[in-house]
Amino acid sequence: MKAWYRNIDWITLLAWLVLIGMGLLAIYSSTHGPGAEHLPASVQQNFYRQATWLVVAIGVLGGLLMLSPRTIMFGAYPFYGLVLILLIATLFFGHEAGGGAHWLAFGPLRLQASELAKVGTVLAVAQLLSDRRAVSAQHMGYALRAAGLVALPALLVMLQNDMGTALVFVGLIPIVLFWGGLPISLILLMIVPGLALYAGLLSAWAAAAVTVLFTLGMWIGTRKRMLTIAAAALSTAAGLIASFALVHILRPHQVARIISFTNPEAEEFRQGVGFHLVQSKAAIGSGGIWGKGFMEGTQTQGAYIPEQSTDFVFSVIAEEFGLVGAGFVLLVLGFLLLRLIKLGAESKHPFGSLVAAGAVGVYLIHTIINLGMVMGLLPVIGLPLPFLSYGGSALVSYTLLLGIVVSIHMRRDALSIYGY
Repeated sequence: MKAWYRNIDWITLLAWLVLIGMGLLAIYSSTHGPGAEHLPASVQQNFYRQATWLVVAIGVLGGLLMLSPRTIMFGAYPFYGLVLILLIATLFFGHEAGGGAHWLAFGPLRLQASELAKVGTVLAVAQLLSDRRAVSAQHMGYALRAAGLVALPALLVMLQNDMGTALVFVGLIPIVLFWGGLPISLILLMIVPGLALYAGLLSAWAAAAVTVLFTLGMWIGTRKRMLTIAAAALSTAAGLIASFALVHILRPHQVARIISFTNPEAEEFRQGVGFHLVQSKAAIGSGGIWGKGFMEGTQTQGAYIPEQSTDFVFSVIAEEFGLVGAGFVLLVLGFLLLRLIKLGAESKHPFGSLVAAGAVGVYLIHTIINLGMVMGLLPVIGLPLPFLSYGGSALVSYTLLLGIVVSIHMRRDALSIYGY
């Protein structure tokens, strides 16, 4: 039998380290370059705090590699319960940040419970759908229960006024259920109302177009009357909810963010909520092929990009390392996602496969939304870029998911469906 360390997927861990290394370079540049004098003292410490959290993340990863897959699997529900308690505690005792209660303070340590909740939710859904009685997610009872496991933390996060993170939970539902075997028609029934909701935030006509096209597509593809009716009803409801939310639910600054991204250079937005997008796009465009050089970016070093070490770290990379550097980061991210899918596919138990799918889902949703934000294709909703953006809780949570997948794969023979 091979020594345990020889079974570790070192290639995955190398990709993880490369991404973190690129993130640290960008964070250092944005907080220690010529523009650092324009930043608050707390922001100038982001690099050192991220490096400290990296040490914590490495410790967490090392601990996970020592755990057996069955220990991880049987701890899924208890961990899920713990993160729900932390989310509830955040509602009552959370630290105010960015207009919502997002952080729990433990002395000098600040913990973002919603980040850990992503890990707990992935584990709990994987545990549920790996039950032999589920016979894949095509058993609708299990599919609905899985959706409920995701919806509960999503609701608690929404109550914290963190709509961006709540979207990650919602986006996880179709991804995990698709991997679990739910028919594609039902997956589309979950996805497209979200698109109609998004379109409804832009305009009523856009929502109507999505509804009509989806309904026709569902009928042509399935010829099932009930599914077609459900498609029309859910999409219409989503569009109406979006219109209602713009007027009665969302706060003025949230509405401004949604409206401004379609035309951030408009006079009413350029110096306000549209400022992020204008400066971010200017930074990305000015990087050219090779970039302006480390700590030489005009927009970055002029501190023109708000939140440049967190949500907008990709614009720092694109400006200072150019298309080559930004492309390299995206290639490594894509490689990591494909690698995790491979590890999940090689799992001999559905739990390991579903955890890998959930991890890929979390990373993919974050990446798509973050890149959409910095390039002006999506509203600014405050989601970090996995492994690259500053954020201790996020870094540890992302590493938790990756470590669990690697740990289960490393001992995949010990967790087999035949021995369950």
